[in-house]
Amino acid sequence: MENSQNLENQLPQWVSNWTNYLLKQCLDDEKLYENSFKIISEILMASLQGDSCLKRNGQNIDYLKALFIAEDQIMHKDQAQQQVAPFVVDDEYLYLYRYWQLEQRLAQQIIRLKQQSIDAMLTENFNGLLSDSHQKNALNMVAQNALNIITGGPGTGKTYTLARIIAVLHQALPNIRIAMAAPTGKAAQRMGEALQKSLSDPKLQSFGLRLEMFNPVTIHRLLGLGNQHIPRFHLKQPLPYDVIVVDEASMLDLNLATMLFEAVPENCRLILLGDANQLASVDVGAVLADLQRVAALQDNCVNLVTTHRFKQDAAIGKFAHFIQQDHIFEQAQSSLLQAFEKNIVTRNQIETVELHADLQDIVQLEYLPEQIAADLYREYYQKLALGFQGYFNSLIDYLDDIESPEQIESVIQAFDQYRVLTAVRHGGLGLRAINAEMEQALLKAIPQLYRQGDWYVGRPVMMDYNDYQLGLSNGDIGVCFKHRQQVGQFEVYFPSLNKWIAASRLPKSIQTAFALTIHKSQGSEFQHTMVVLDASAQRLLSQELLYTAITRAKSVVSLLVNKDAFYQALTVATQRQSGLLKKINI
Repeated sequence: MENSQNLENQLPQWVSNWTNYLLKQCLDDEKLYENSFKIISEILMASLQGDSCLKRNGQNIDYLKALFIAEDQIMHKDQAQQQVAPFVVDDEYLYLYRYWQLEQRLAQQIIRLKQQSIDAMLTENFNGLLSDSHQKNALNMVAQNALNIITGGPGTGKTYTLARIIAVLHQALPNIRIAMAAPTGKAAQRMGEALQKSLSDPKLQSFGLRLEMFNPVTIHRLLGLGNQHIPRFHLKQPLPYDVIVVDEASMLDLNLATMLFEAVPENCRLILLGDANQLASVDVGAVLADLQRVAALQDNCVNLVTTHRFKQDAAIGKFAHFIQQDHIFEQAQSSLLQAFEKNIVTRNQIETVELHADLQDIVQLEYLPEQIAADLYREYYQKLALGFQGYFNSLIDYLDDIESPEQIESVIQAFDQYRVLTAVRHGGLGLRAINAEMEQALLKAIPQLYRQGDWYVGRPVMMDYNDYQLGLSNGDIGVCFKHRQQVGQFEVYFPSLNKWIAASRLPKSIQTAFALTIHKSQGSEFQHTMVVLDASAQRLLSQELLYTAITRAKSVVSLLVNKDAFYQALTVATQRQSGLLKKINI
């Protein structure tokens, strides 16, 4: 029992509590307790890592039959409803019943869409819209298939290609109903901005397309998810669209993907856009990566490879390519970091960068010391605040002309120029400390700011859960301004929703958002990102995390990193455990 007690002490409290509770239902023999505790807790912990299942690896679970049911016992719906067990044995995998069932449901919908016949379109008359061969392949794929997956790194033209696909669909199928969605509010906003830019291309003017015809929303809003997390649209009441487009599909978790796929009606095209090299979803599952690995879906996948945002010889593009090299895993720390400094950027001190339209790619690298003294933290906070000087100046202009909508827009644009990204929440260079210090930097820069409780002009905030009553989703970001009607009060403008909400109505738990975790930054884009990785972040880091962080930037990436942590981020690749591929039998 001593070893199991040690394991129990290292687990989150809810995992220990649930494991103990479940084992008490079926085990009387204390000799079996240690091994049983390990198996059950590992399955529960796997879900925290984003894995839908756990490899069985020869574990003997015969003595846990009261807790496990085998796949062949629940193949039929009536039998499944009669079975009561928290875990499933499916071939070589061990599952929580919930995730086994979600994979089953999702696999059925993937097969349905793959086999679904669709009215094919002729694309020969539209060859002039696209010049890149991969982008042409994407158009031809959507013309013939219900299920379509278009992937590619930043700047490979996913939205550019989508705009032309939509134009062709709109021309070929009059009165076509098209829905646009993304997993978060910020991603939906970015989708709209990118689509607006693409639709303004002279080549598309004759098609008569306007962004108002599509209005990108979150997937939650598209499905009509309410407070009970029950979708308005589902298998029996599908969405009323002919085409459904989902951007940032790498963020789709198993649960959300299942609800989405089940709501896709017959004779409808589903188009998933994403970058499989980015982080997978925060919750369980890596749906986009799984779909790309299904052999039977290769005709439903096109990967765009030519980058137009980052030139191959420009710093950020070279950085992204450096991360993706196959041989990177084999290199020792000293040689790998030397290669990075030789090929990407030499370490130096992070400096102020003046942002302008013609700015060439810049990567800055500064290493943190092994031990950070208290006075050094102050120096680092000052460096992190440098990128917000344009934002601070825009707030001063706003205070001089409060009634001007143009000044409000200027503040929003200035704030979206720069963001600090970190991997951890706690510690001297974690999310909470950085946000607190950036707040102090703002109050010091503009001492005349009126403050009431936590609120002040210029406070950026982010929702950390879905509030359906307010119409806000997890990840929505807003900026606090003086109330336009009520003197002495504040209200927050959420640009992704074009919505004003009184600060007094927002939850006290709302987070200040000068800095974001890298996970929360997905779907966003900034002129300049400051990536902070200290020693405490090391166990959380991966190539996908680093790749996601640096590709949020359009022009400048500044790295303030611990050497060991940076090496970890360059060399550790993650692949989530999933049984979805084996369930897609086409």
